[in-house]
Amino acid sequence: MSKKQRCLRMESLPHEVVERILERLAVDSLLRFTAVSKQWKSSIESPFFQQRQLTQRQQSGDPAVLMVSRSREDYFNPDIKPLTTLVLGSSSSVTIPTPWEKDKEKEDREYFLVSFDSCDGLVCLYEYFKSGYVVNPTTRWYRPLPLSQLQQLLISLGRSVFERGYTVCDIGFGKDKITGTYKPVWLYNSLEIGLDNATTCEVFDFNTNAWRYVSPTPPYRIVGCSKPVCIDGSLHWFTDCEETKILSFHLHTETFRVVSKAPFTNVKDFDIVMCNLSNRLCVSEKNWPNQVIWSFNSANKTWHKMCTINLDVTSHWFGNHIAAVMPLALVYEKKKKKKKLLFYCRELSRTLMVYDPETESYDVAFNDYSIGYPLCYFQSLISIS
Repeated sequence: MSKKQRCLRMESLPHEVVERILERLAVDSLLRFTAVSKQWKSSIESPFFQQRQLTQRQQSGDPAVLMVSRSREDYFNPDIKPLTTLVLGSSSSVTIPTPWEKDKEKEDREYFLVSFDSCDGLVCLYEYFKSGYVVNPTTRWYRPLPLSQLQQLLISLGRSVFERGYTVCDIGFGKDKITGTYKPVWLYNSLEIGLDNATTCEVFDFNTNAWRYVSPTPPYRIVGCSKPVCIDGSLHWFTDCEETKILSFHLHTETFRVVSKAPFTNVKDFDIVMCNLSNRLCVSEKNWPNQVIWSFNSANKTWHKMCTINLDVTSHWFGNHIAAVMPLALVYEKKKKKKKLLFYCRELSRTLMVYDPETESYDVAFNDYSIGYPLCYFQSLISIS
């Protein structure tokens, strides 16, 4: 039966049945099917359908891995493209056009990932001195972000701000669960750059296309080299103080609070990482020769050990570990009905590994100089109007 015949047969079904079938299809197929009829186009482009399609994707399979390359001049391979998607379990990858692809100056710049996982299939990229982007790598939709107040200040201070040892904290990106609004959030240490408070917070509003300040901000400095993580409608950071705490920002109320003490204290910035594993807040500490990954139970405010990575073993692929390895996702092995941990080395950024907690074994999932900054995401149709 041809594709046209199958589509005609589907059109004879009640439309709510057709929608249930469509939401189980891949995004590239859905993009083509918008041309079948006005009714199909209207359904596929509706926010309600797009949210259901994303939920189906999240429930039915493992995430794809998006690899955001560094600037071209840093790579051994001059043909590396800025965005590349790797399908887990396959050695193949797909290059994704970027909004700045035709701009020679932007191609040579280094864009940073906001997080190691996406928000509803949307990815936020930023650069210190230029405008950033929110991108849907599956549909090629994107929206530029204007300069924040922090970026304007950094431009006025020039490169000397980095020579003085200032670390620019990463942007957070998440979703207000009450309103469904997406929000880039920049919380950063501010005393070193001439501002009055220990930290300053800016939130981007897509409706006004502008950044705005949020106050009050917490009295704690935050760990600058650790990316914020979004869980259940809140962004989270490590505090940079004698007793490391987990600080959260509720994206609906736009208020800060300390949710817990970390399960470790008095550690170096590059020895700790924070991540989202199966929608659970997880933190990890490098304490040679092991790296313990802890999972947070938000109901009773307790931590439990999820697994331990043997750094002596992984050093065979990663060499000496200057920084903690980065857990990316729990991937489900359908044949054996168990989950394995996908992680990578932040120093070399070229090897993705899989760890089986049950057998305590390690396998290389992907090894290539083109990895750059990896990010796990589920393909979606979602954009921001």
